Amino acid sequence: MSTEHSGSSSAAPRTLADDLRGRDDAALAGLLRTRPDLLSPVPNDLTQLATRAGTRASVVRAVERLDRFALQTAEAIAVAPDPCSYATLEALLTGDPEASDEAAAMSDDVAAELPRALRSLREQALLWGGDDRLHLVRTVWELLSPSPSAPSPTGLGPTLAEATAGMSPGRLQDILATAGLPATHDPVSALAELTSLFADRERTDALLGGAPPESLAMLDKLRWGPPYGSVHTDSLSSPVTWLLDRALLVRTAPRTVVLPREVALHLRAGRAHQDVEPLAPRLEVRREYPEQATDEAAAGQALAALGTLEELLSDWETDPPSVLRAGGLGVRDLKRTATLLDVPEPTAAFWIELAYAAGLLASDNEPDEAYAPTPAYDEWLRRPTHERWSHVVLRWLTGTRVPGLVGTRDAKGRVLAALGQGLDRGLSAEVRRRTLELLSALEPGSAPTQHSVLARLRWERPLRGAGRAVGDSPGDLRTQLAEWALHEAELLGLTGRGALASYARGLVLPDLGAPPAVAGASTRTASELESAAAQAAGRLAPLLPEPVDHILLQADLTAVAPGPLQRPLAAMLGVLADVESKGGATVYRFTPTSVRRALDAGRTASDIHAFLASHSRTPVPQPLSYLVDDVARKHGRLRVGAASSYVRCDDDALLTEITADRRSATLQLRLLAPTVLASPLPPDQLLAKLREMGYAPAAEGAEGDVLIARADAHRTPPRTAPEPVPDGPPVPDGALLTAAVRAIRAGDHAATSKHKTPKPSGRVPKPPASGAAALPRTTSADTIAMMRSAAQSGDAVWIGYVNADGAASQRVIAPVRVEGGFVTAYDHTADEVRTYPLHRITGAAELAGP
Repeated sequence: MSTEHSGSSSAAPRTLADDLRGRDDAALAGLLRTRPDLLSPVPNDLTQLATRAGTRASVVRAVERLDRFALQTAEAIAVAPDPCSYATLEALLTGDPEASDEAAAMSDDVAAELPRALRSLREQALLWGGDDRLHLVRTVWELLSPSPSAPSPTGLGPTLAEATAGMSPGRLQDILATAGLPATHDPVSALAELTSLFADRERTDALLGGAPPESLAMLDKLRWGPPYGSVHTDSLSSPVTWLLDRALLVRTAPRTVVLPREVALHLRAGRAHQDVEPLAPRLEVRREYPEQATDEAAAGQALAALGTLEELLSDWETDPPSVLRAGGLGVRDLKRTATLLDVPEPTAAFWIELAYAAGLLASDNEPDEAYAPTPAYDEWLRRPTHERWSHVVLRWLTGTRVPGLVGTRDAKGRVLAALGQGLDRGLSAEVRRRTLELLSALEPGSAPTQHSVLARLRWERPLRGAGRAVGDSPGDLRTQLAEWALHEAELLGLTGRGALASYARGLVLPDLGAPPAVAGASTRTASELESAAAQAAGRLAPLLPEPVDHILLQADLTAVAPGPLQRPLAAMLGVLADVESKGGATVYRFTPTSVRRALDAGRTASDIHAFLASHSRTPVPQPLSYLVDDVARKHGRLRVGAASSYVRCDDDALLTEITADRRSATLQLRLLAPTVLASPLPPDQLLAKLREMGYAPAAEGAEGDVLIARADAHRTPPRTAPEPVPDGPPVPDGALLTAAVRAIRAGDHAATSKHKTPKPSGRVPKPPASGAAALPRTTSADTIAMMRSAAQSGDAVWIGYVNADGAASQRVIAPVRVEGGFVTAYDHTADEVRTYPLHRITGAAELAGP
């Protein structure tokens, strides 16, 4: 049995405020850490704290964070008499051990876990009182207790007294007679007789022993809820009549009957729930792998993840997709990106959103708004491989945008687009961290089944995110987030073959056998997470292959990269050739278009030949040399300038060929001279059109020199990564909790204590000012000494204060720090931390104890 708050009933608190007043500072700090919404603003005293803890919005948030057994415990108390004893509660959870073998087997687990569940409810101020008088906070009872419109989660209906509230006294006497009970003189005693009958298992069994089989079948259908049933008004069947005549069913409307709670508990062998789950479901291991195999698979996927991000951003820097008018990425651009990356569209949305969350991608906010890499992308590329991995993993772990929602509809029926609004879910960061924590609790190399992971998460927070995610999406949001988290962790290389990689274990807390007792207990500060990510990256680094500085050229105009390439080599090869296939080795293919792309970027044929010769471990194939020379020979024969634009070429026959081509009709070309054509189109459009026709023109400057026609890689102005959307108020740190508890205690003392005037040292204080009432004046030395003493002891101080306008006031403060002529303290009157100049404090006094 739980020993907390197990005092006698004579010393039991009368209200939640009394219960809080009897807790120590550590318990109050734990409550404020568990329910940080109670701190905004800081309550004036413990009575206000108790009132705020009972508001519906705050209670709903706290109840959503209960695990399944703590929730079942609260539900059992809600259907028990108020107050409820520990023994009654335990009986409601286990049932009568003599009535069923299932109840006997369950009793040991319930007995072991019930103290923990009660402690959790008490710590969150959802329950108060000793074990002999357990009280649910009224708002919690209203959420969980049954009503005709919203039956109890336990499936129990109203009590017999509630169900028969409108029944006539004569009808009650008829029921007593039919049930074989003696007649009474009033309805109250009649109800007492019926209640006593149903509380006696032997007598109730005897009564049910004479019931028709059809009547027992009806009771069995209503036993576990819902407790309401429909009947025909005109012609009641004899089985229904038999039950109504003995109050085993009670009419609540002409066509509705209800199973009274006392009868249902008898049929359930005393249990409030059909399935009591005191223990968290165990994770089922699907398969066990050697730890080294898991790490190698995860490291390979981590490297592939970085390659995918680079491929995505490299494409978008030269061909940035437009931003939709309503914001976000268009469906066509998403499909094009999925084709580019050779992944399904949901996976492409994940990589796009990850790049955005990592600050590598943003909109440029130019007139023709488009998405492009940010300057941070260039800095990210220059970092070592393992540091680039830790950067994106950290942003994934703490981010709140949910790529899995892309393509679904919001509550208003609008389709959610990648990079658009409506994708943030504050719950996502918690689910991702908790999912990794569960994986870390297994032995290295153990891959759990997805079903068991989801079942465990549902047990830990059965009501958290229980609503549908969006529109008609099936399932609850928390389950969907967990499914996506498992998939995304595999894509990022946090897991390999379903098992958590050893280098990723440092990202989560080690002791994770049970859900955190308070909100945010499993979270870390930003600096702690960054340090953990850096350590994980350091352990990943030895598993990654060293970048290679060479390629293998082949006669079929392809090149094989036997591993990840060094940055300069990869950049040049990405311009000179197209990626044909990816994997352990990447295959590049050289084409006339890709070679022309390198020439457009300012490379010459000799530069390309030298590059291939210096980086290939195999001889440069003759077909590749011919391809480079052939494209270079044609490159730049045509010159495009401004006339609006012109085409110049020393080859008359080539210009004649262009003008005779039907595809050039839109260019509106006209011959100015034997070697010059003019067009009204701008030079950039004329260049693009000629290249579409299969020619290889080069741009020409005012001096006649060849310009580099390929535009520089597009970058946005400096952008910061999107801020995560918090899931409720942030968890306060220790210093804030300490100061807040001091302020609440000070306010409580100020409301219940008498002030006492200290004896000043030194000179006799002057009479108090008219605005200071009975508050004495103290010297500066006395004031400073009292503030420092209060800051060390945590005591509250009563002060007189004159502001800059000369207005005097009295305040109760809890000093936290005294330095530089100022005192920083929690002012319970203003409900905030304030800094006061010491020279404006006219006097100070201690507060008497309660």
